[in-house]
Amino acid sequence: MSYTLGGRLDGASIRPGTNVLVTGPPLTGKRRLGREILRHGMAAGEGSIVISTHDSAERVEEVFAAANGTDDDLLGIVDCVTRHVGRSPTDTDRVRYASSPTDMTGIGIKFAESIEYFQCEHGVEHNRVLLNSVTTLLQYTSLQTVFRFLHALTTRIEEVDAIGVAIVESTVHDEEAMGTIRELFDGVVETDLDGSLSVDLPATDGDDGIRGS
Repeated sequence: MSYTLGGRLDGASIRPGTNVLVTGPPLTGKRRLGREILRHGMAAGEGSIVISTHDSAERVEEVFAAANGTDDDLLGIVDCVTRHVGRSPTDTDRVRYASSPTDMTGIGIKFAESIEYFQCEHGVEHNRVLLNSVTTLLQYTSLQTVFRFLHALTTRIEEVDAIGVAIVESTVHDEEAMGTIRELFDGVVETDLDGSLSVDLPATDGDDGIRGS
């Protein structure tokens, strides 16, 4: 089994357990691409979990609701924003709240609860995870702390045969930070100001991977 990516990556597929970094300058469609990958899976009955350090759960739901042909029950959210700004919502099956983008232990726990809900309680075997974004995490805490968190997250995604997509702003961080983050990912998709994509994805059974623009 492989995960097809759809959207602007139509024709590309990756194996379960693969983690992909989507990187590029601001305003080049990174977040839209990440959502496309999740929506493509939702349309096929796969679960999607958004770890949002950038938008509230309400905003994430609004954006996904704008897409036709997807089942809201297949969208889970780990909201790292709402409690950080002083509100105190209660967790639900689909939406769980971490205290802030700095609470990486809490984010990890809420993610584990979400993936367990989809796989064990909701019976969804195939799941996609979007982290939006690594850049926000790096604005709040050190590179070493973010690296440890991402290592644990990508390892967990691999263990449960999901796929992971993480967003990072390439022009915000120095070469050391970008190189350190890239080490944790199996593939990279780079967006450009002209709308083009540079793709470096690992091979699946029967192909040699996808590389090129």
